[in-house]
Amino acid sequence: MQLLDGKYVSEKLKLEIAEEAAKILANTGRKPHLVAVLVGHDGGSETYVASKMKNCEAVGFKSSLVRYESDVTEEELLAKVAELNADADIDGIIVQLPLPKHIDPEKVTEKINPAKDVDGFHPVNLGRMQRNLPSFIPATPYGITLMLKEYGIDTAGKHCVVVGRSNIVGSPMSILMARNTQPGNCTVTICHSRTPDIKKFTLDADILIVAIGKKNFITADMVKDGVVVIDVGMNRETSTLTKSGYKLYGDVDFEGVAPKSSWITPVPGGVGLMTIIGLLKNTLASANKEVYV
Repeated sequence: MQLLDGKYVSEKLKLEIAEEAAKILANTGRKPHLVAVLVGHDGGSETYVASKMKNCEAVGFKSSLVRYESDVTEEELLAKVAELNADADIDGIIVQLPLPKHIDPEKVTEKINPAKDVDGFHPVNLGRMQRNLPSFIPATPYGITLMLKEYGIDTAGKHCVVVGRSNIVGSPMSILMARNTQPGNCTVTICHSRTPDIKKFTLDADILIVAIGKKNFITADMVKDGVVVIDVGMNRETSTLTKSGYKLYGDVDFEGVAPKSSWITPVPGGVGLMTIIGLLKNTLASANKEVYV
């Protein structure tokens, strides 16, 4: 068993991103600029946004935070997105999910200019991704592909099983792994909450990507020897043993599954760190006009 070490890969790629950001500053006099919009005071969202802002500063990006209380109207939020779209100084816009129930996340996502949609959630970017055209790729799947590439994991011709079908991870991940690229060229199976006997599929996986949001869902009896395991799960539980007051668990029972794996991501220290890299690389690409001129 070998670790797919998100800390190592993310630190390496951040150095490369910082070099590119410095070139942009030298050539244009401006830094790549990411704006995050945060509604309400959800603990997880606060943590994620703070991490994104911190990492932006670390690689030489400019970052801005727009905050609203949870009673902000949908109309007001959409108007702010339109304002950010029109600001030529802004390269990337992210609206942190989840949003309050009275705000339609699809409306907000579609309001973002696809050329600034560095989360990669806009239907235009998802469609371009599916057709293997230049696009902003959702940050978590993008980060996973960067990790697989960094470690030289051969994916061509392999059976990739994706557990979870969300628009943020599962669905785009399945598209990326099936595309005629490297990583990619897999035969892909998607499993979800309505799939009977998921174990039948996971046992046949050469590459298993799990994003179902259930602590230790995948156990040792559900995988074959030599499998490559990507654990996207970030399940928080309160704990008196940690400084933060909570402990993170993946969707995979690491202790049981790791001995059977050829490669596996830890939680924490795996996919979460690579998600940030996906976001930073999308923002850099936007600043360089690599996707949309």
